[in-house]
Amino acid sequence: MCGRTACTLASDEVSRACSYRDRGGQRRQPRWRDGDADKYRPSYNKSPQSTSPVLLSQRHFDTNAPVDECVLASMRWGLVPAWFKENDPSKMQYSTNNCRSENILEKKTYKDPLIKGQRCVILADGFYEWKRQAKDKQPFFIYFPQTKGTSQEKTDDEDDPATSAGNKENSETTGPPEEDSADLTQGEAPGEWTGWKLLTMAGLFDCWTPPGGGEPLYTYSVITVNASLNLESIHDRMPAVLDGEEEVRRWLDFGEVKSQDAMKLLQSKSSLTFHPVSSLVNNSRNNSPECLQPIDLNSKKEPKPTASSKMMMSWLASSEPSKRKEPACESKEQESEAAAQCQSTGLLHQWLHGAKKPRTK
Repeated sequence: MCGRTACTLASDEVSRACSYRDRGGQRRQPRWRDGDADKYRPSYNKSPQSTSPVLLSQRHFDTNAPVDECVLASMRWGLVPAWFKENDPSKMQYSTNNCRSENILEKKTYKDPLIKGQRCVILADGFYEWKRQAKDKQPFFIYFPQTKGTSQEKTDDEDDPATSAGNKENSETTGPPEEDSADLTQGEAPGEWTGWKLLTMAGLFDCWTPPGGGEPLYTYSVITVNASLNLESIHDRMPAVLDGEEEVRRWLDFGEVKSQDAMKLLQSKSSLTFHPVSSLVNNSRNNSPECLQPIDLNSKKEPKPTASSKMMMSWLASSEPSKRKEPACESKEQESEAAAQCQSTGLLHQWLHGAKKPRTK
């Protein structure tokens, strides 16, 4: 399953991180659908019913758009089917946060969007999953391995032992090569993104309009598959990950790639890495850098970073906090407590580097 994610990039960074090559070979950055960039808020701890950045074909909004044009949209997590008759989507009696790949064609809620080609890609820094233990659950943060200068292409596991099943228990204590500590953004060519490699998860979306009229609501569901070998010790399910531009392109191209062929992309993949994190993430109201901070399960000391976590720290430290938006505080009931947590995502850079106080302008 997938019940919590993080996406800390600012809206313009999300666009750059989703750059793709069109059929003419030119690299393009997807634009945000009108007004949707303002609806998106970075967060260390996104839960169902929150809004996330989603990539999809522009042809869903403009039938005359080029066949390979992509667009970014802000959609609410938890699919509300177009045929839902209630005036309030919160009255749905069942969860649609995830849909199992095996059952898509058995349930009208997911079958209808699939047949209509309403396929999308949910974007995130990574997702959280909980491993059951004797008395409690240990949360882990799971994401694409981060490799210097090749964030869009490289997924090999030789630089990060956490991606192999045999080394998964030691992922948080493995030291990275020294050369991996360089600034990820150095030497970035125009149109090329060398920062954090976003996790790209296959999903389905739908558009629901209140029966009495009103603004259409776009929502999505994350498709899940059986967990890969290196993740099955944490949980038996995982999001259907689309690994690389070609898989993303095929999933989004509902005109050329029919549903039956697109579903072949929904496979378990061992291309992800992970590290354990604090139980602070258990409460969705907690929205602070500590949610992502690696911990050592066997020691109170800060763990040695893996190659990927070190690259994460390098990238986050190098970007400019002034370009980022503040993480959204979801709970009105906890406004006073959340206000202290909802500081600039630039604090994540300082936390990961051990800073005790936020930087002041």
